Amino acid sequence: MNPVWLPVVVVQGAWLRSTLRLASAPGGGVSGTVPGPEAEPLRLAVLGDSTAAGCGVTDGEEAFAASLARELAARTRRPVDWQAVGQFGATSRRIRFQLVPRLNKNLDLVVLLAGANDVLAGRGPDLWREDLTGILAGLTRRAHRVAVVGLPPFTLFPAIPATLARYLGERAAALDAVTREVCCDHPRTSFIDQPAGTPPPDFFSIDRFHPSTHGYRFWARDVADRLCLGQPAP
Repeated sequence: MNPVWLPVVVVQGAWLRSTLRLASAPGGGVSGTVPGPEAEPLRLAVLGDSTAAGCGVTDGEEAFAASLARELAARTRRPVDWQAVGQFGATSRRIRFQLVPRLNKNLDLVVLLAGANDVLAGRGPDLWREDLTGILAGLTRRAHRVAVVGLPPFTLFPAIPATLARYLGERAAALDAVTREVCCDHPRTSFIDQPAGTPPPDFFSIDRFHPSTHGYRFWARDVADRLCLGQPAP
């Protein structure tokens, strides 16, 4: 970004911090089972920040982890035992040292939703690389497969002013570039881009920052499609 715009970024950032009222994590369980006709369950965990925790909806069954579990059950015909381990405001450092140890072991798949708070906190690519590498080292010891989802398109967030959103988007792109490199260095780990294009009109929740019920469902469907499990879409 042209440095001439940085004072605008500072002003818009201060305005956003003073006015934004973010949704809290939902009630309901942080684990569950989606039934399926096959006998062997798929063991899934979703790890990360407020999106992993389900902020933006009122019930855990409406959040990303449960939505992804339903999508995977429909594609694989297997039951899906799912677990969500997320925390509002969690950076990659907190995820690495506080949240990874809370995951179950012997998992089939872990999906990592992280990095947005690193962008918002001004943590740079070097710190992100260090902590993401540590996270993936822990996850590959717990799971057969790991998927890291790319950072959100800040320029599409209704709550974020345009110049600030562009600045955050550039920082996010730098972290995503590191993520692709780190994923290539870890076995059984893949990078999944955010859905292309403009999200549907009802994607965002009332706080205009986190996904809504429909947003989490849309996002989970896209991630399930790109996990390439070799099963037809429902």
